[in-house]
Amino acid sequence: MAEYVQKLFSSVRSILFADPRALYRSEMHLVNQSFYFRGTNGKAVLLVHGWTSTSYEVRRIGKYLNENGYTVYAPMLTGHGTMPKDLEGVRWQQWLSDVEEAYLELTKDHQKVFVGGTSLGANLVVLLSEKYPSIAGIILMAMPGKLKFESMCTFFFDLWKRFRRYNKKFYPITFGSKRTITRVISYQTYPVESADQMYALIKKSRLPESLEKVCQPALLMQSTHDHLVTKDNMEYLFEHIGSKIKEKKYIQRAYHTFISDIKNEHVFEDILDFIEEN
Repeated sequence: MAEYVQKLFSSVRSILFADPRALYRSEMHLVNQSFYFRGTNGKAVLLVHGWTSTSYEVRRIGKYLNENGYTVYAPMLTGHGTMPKDLEGVRWQQWLSDVEEAYLELTKDHQKVFVGGTSLGANLVVLLSEKYPSIAGIILMAMPGKLKFESMCTFFFDLWKRFRRYNKKFYPITFGSKRTITRVISYQTYPVESADQMYALIKKSRLPESLEKVCQPALLMQSTHDHLVTKDNMEYLFEHIGSKIKEKKYIQRAYHTFISDIKNEHVFEDILDFIEEN
């Protein structure tokens, strides 16, 4: 028994404190794959990655939750994990359909299903939650609602659309190393029409009338250094979300999509605590 406990502790500790880059080097063959980890407690967590990223973005938190008994499923959204051109012609409704299909699959043999998403994945979680009040709880990580310099960016973007089909991502100096997992697993160019779909999804999910329909317990998490959203982004979301049980947590020393690179601040434990309390 003591040997089993020691092995379990070492396993959990390795997930919590492993260097994300070292882990990535040993798992590069898994970057463009969805994952499904079967649990033991009859409960499940659906995890949704962000725009232009892959399910690997949430793999480490998925492992941690699975080692604590939960079935964890992270599907790949349509057009992701292959090449940027595969995003052409994909509308945001298809991504929502991908998430809905995954959720319904989990409900077949699990008593409770929680749903979490990062960045645009969180926007999808909001819309899914509107349709399925039976979702046990939601985790919204780095959900974009109020965007920085939105009017100016949309003005210039509308001009770009007339002259180019693809665009290259821009990272501010403050974003961090080029070796962050967030960057190395994502498309670095994208179809302009796909960015249009991303923006349409953000606008739909951030509407007060959309947020007010969310009734599930909700955990909201955002970096204090998020380069994409305004400083009051999470306060806006927290104020308008209809959940009676809701928590918010700001993450220090992290960037926009923090979940794949985070090594501090007990983020994984906070997510597990929220799930177990609800």
